[in-house]
Order: sequence, then structure tokens, then C-alpha cells
Amino acid sequence: MKILFAASEVVPFAKTGGLADVAGALPKALVRRGCEVAVMLPKYRQVDVDRFKLGKIEGNISIPIGSRIVQGGLWMTELEEKVTVYFIQQDHYFDRDGLYVDSNNQDYPDNAERFGFFSRAVLEACKILGFKPDITHAHDWQTALIPVYLKALYKQDPWFDKTRTVFTIHNLGYQGIFNKYEIVKIGLGWEFFHHEKLEFYGDLNLLKGGIIYADILTTVSRKYAEEIQTPEFGHRLDGLLRTRKKDLYGVLNGIDYEEWHPSIDKFIAANYHVDDLSGKAICKSDLQREYKLPVRSEVALIGMITRLVEQKGIDLVADVLDKIMELDIQLVLLGTGDKWAHEFFQVAQARYPQKIGVALKYDNVLAHKIEAGADMFLMPSRYEPCGLNQMYSLAYGTVPIVRATGGLDDTVENFNPTTGQGTGFKFLRPTPEELLNAIYPAILNFYTNKTGWIKLMRNGMLKNFSWDVSAGEYIKLYERALEK
Repeated sequence: MKILFAASEVVPFAKTGGLADVAGALPKALVRRGCEVAVMLPKYRQVDVDRFKLGKIEGNISIPIGSRIVQGGLWMTELEEKVTVYFIQQDHYFDRDGLYVDSNNQDYPDNAERFGFFSRAVLEACKILGFKPDITHAHDWQTALIPVYLKALYKQDPWFDKTRTVFTIHNLGYQGIFNKYEIVKIGLGWEFFHHEKLEFYGDLNLLKGGIIYADILTTVSRKYAEEIQTPEFGHRLDGLLRTRKKDLYGVLNGIDYEEWHPSIDKFIAANYHVDDLSGKAICKSDLQREYKLPVRSEVALIGMITRLVEQKGIDLVADVLDKIMELDIQLVLLGTGDKWAHEFFQVAQARYPQKIGVALKYDNVLAHKIEAGADMFLMPSRYEPCGLNQMYSLAYGTVPIVRATGGLDDTVENFNPTTGQGTGFKFLRPTPEELLNAIYPAILNFYTNKTGWIKLMRNGMLKNFSWDVSAGEYIKLYERALEK
């Protein structure tokens, strides 16, 4: 089976969130199962040509954008396990500091045009490469136009006559909504600006196009597939998603254990595994030193790696922070986001310098150190399509405290101190009170139930969230798409 895998970000080349982890790991798992996979992403400024050994491919890509023709180039490299990665070059669109936003965290005003170009260039690149995909697997609003283009602009093109489309929604909250006049720039006629197509309350909605035109729809956990069909989580697309219910599937993301496993992690102070946890204490003291906190082996250390935005429940943490600080704990935070959150946690760190460590940045090495060194990992998301950090935490014996939503609910089982079963602590409603009601028993068990705590850590470490499991489910869906 030939799979064209198109995404706007892919680890290790470009990343802002979990989509990049998926796009970097799932193709490798598909290749292990016998698929031929071509991954395509834009050639951003941050893609280092020398480091990743990129080679230029002969031939130009020409895409109509409104009334003009825009030229692009094609580069390639190969990842391990025979995954070939192609890069669409168009310097005006992609040679910029950020992937989607400028230095002021504002969306680029030409994002529809940029990713319309990319989506169509991906299809044209297939012809240059002689690659006839059985399946195009597109992700999120940035590539949602691929299924639209295949059904609209390439319908009569024999190159794609056997190609079927799978479209994955990683986060329904980000839909690619633009002014209606952008429809001309992305190469579609006004007949597509219709409530049964890409029109959305007077605007243009690219994600809606992917939902309507793809053969199979997936999202990144079973629970989230159910949630997005409700008004609470549906972001005004729940009605449309209910009409496509029979084609909508939840496939839990996996994690890359070659990258995220304490027994082989090259970024942490000491390696450890489920049968010998002694290295975790070394990782904890290393993390405390990293954040300039008192090195105390006995204190409960809570880690957070998150975007500092409302979706991640960061406001709930802010609401209860003083109450949490009454406990004998330390808290370390890594992430960036809303300005108010940056200022709040900087002030909090100044108020509690012995208890709070804050790093307002993206830092992959520090992320590994937090997963290995923390005792608990806090994810109080208002909604979480899948989430990866709670699965990383389980692998590292770092007990997750999560809201029971989306993939967090699918992957974390409430701990029962009586039976010793479970892998973490969950709360249901996104309120400060319920968050505290999950944190308190976690802290209590940490200090008073040492035997149970070790059992709890090991329960999580024995879970298997490998990509090979998820890849098998995706292949079944690819086969289903080909039958349509």
C-alpha cells in the first residue's frame, strides 16, 4: 500500500505541538508493517539542510494562486526505517521565523494561501516523483484542502483515479477560518462557498472541507471521537460530524518508545526501568538543580509541560496555586502561551522561589528531564483530543493527574489504593475545586502509601502505547477507504 502522508509539521524537522510527533512516528510504524510511505511537509526556515542531509530534486512545481502562478521546489531526505521525507520549497511562504504565527504570536495573514499552495503542491509533487498513492493521509486544517482538491480539481486526473483519502482531526478547536474572498486564492470557485461545502457562518472554513470531502475521518482517541459530536466539544461542527458518524473513527495516538523511554533516554541524568527504579531519584535531583530548587529527595515534585492557554486548564492551576503551595510540594513548569499566564507564573515563581520553577520556552531536553524527574505530571485540560505527555509520564513512572476528557480519559485509570489497580488520578469537571480534589489524594498517597505508590508507578510503566498498535488500526481504515 502506498501512503502519501501530508502534514504541516513533522518531528524532527519542525514542531509546535503533538501533530509533529504523530507525523514523525506513525510513518515509521506503517513502514514496519509493509507500507510504502512518502511524508511531505513545507521546507521551513528551521529545516536545516546540512543537518538533515537534504538533497534537491530536479523540476519545478507550478501552482495557480488567484490570477498568478507561484513556483515551488522539492527537496528530500530519508529517515531511518526507509521513510522518505519530501519538502515543498517556496521561500516567500515558508522561509519565515514561525510556522503559523509571527514574532508577536499573530497568525500570518496569508495562511490560507500558504497552505492552499502546500496542499496542491503535495499532489503535483506526486507526479514529479512518479508516486501514485493508494491513500492520502492529511492532517488538520493546514492540509484539509487535499481531499477537497482531489474530489474537485483532480477528479478527472488519471494519476489519482484510485487514490482514497483519510483525514485526521488532531484538534477541532483549530479550523483554519478565513475571509470568504480567500477562496479565490486557494483555487476554488464560488460554488464551493456554500453551507454544504466550505462556507461557515459567512467565512471560509478549511477544516470543514476536509470533513466533508475525505473518505474516512479519524481523530486521535475514541473518547474525543464521541466528544466532538456534541455541542460542548464540537466547536459548531458537531452537527456536520454527526452526519459523518459512520465514517468517523477514534484511533489513539501512540508514543515513540525509541525517543521516550527511561531505559534508553539519552537526555536524562540516569536511566532506569520498571524493575529498577533507582535512577529516577538521580533524575529528580538533576531536575531540581536544573530549576534551581532545593534538592530534596522526599518532597512531592509535580511537573507540567504545556501550552499556557485556557484549553490546557492553565487558568484552573492559577486559581488554586496558593492552595497547592500550602502543601509540601515543588512545581516545575515548561511551556509558552498567553501573556497573562507568562506574567502570572513569573510572579508566582518570585513569591515561592523555593517551591516553583518556571521555564517559559520550548526545550525538548528539559521536557525529557521533567518526565523522568517529576513524581507526578499535571494535565488539567478543558479538552484534550489525545495528549502525549500523560503517556510519556506513564512510561517514566511519573504519575499523571488529569481531567477525564478525550485521550486523557482513555489512557489513565483512576488509582484505587485498596486494590492497587490504576495508573493515575482523574477529575471530571473543569473547576478549581475538582482539580484540588484530584491533587490532594495524589499527594496523600505519595506521602503515606509508599508501597502503593511504587505499585502505581509500575502499573503505568507496564502499559503499552506503541505506534505499532495504532498503525495496525490505521491500516484497517486505509483498507476500508479503498473499499469505498
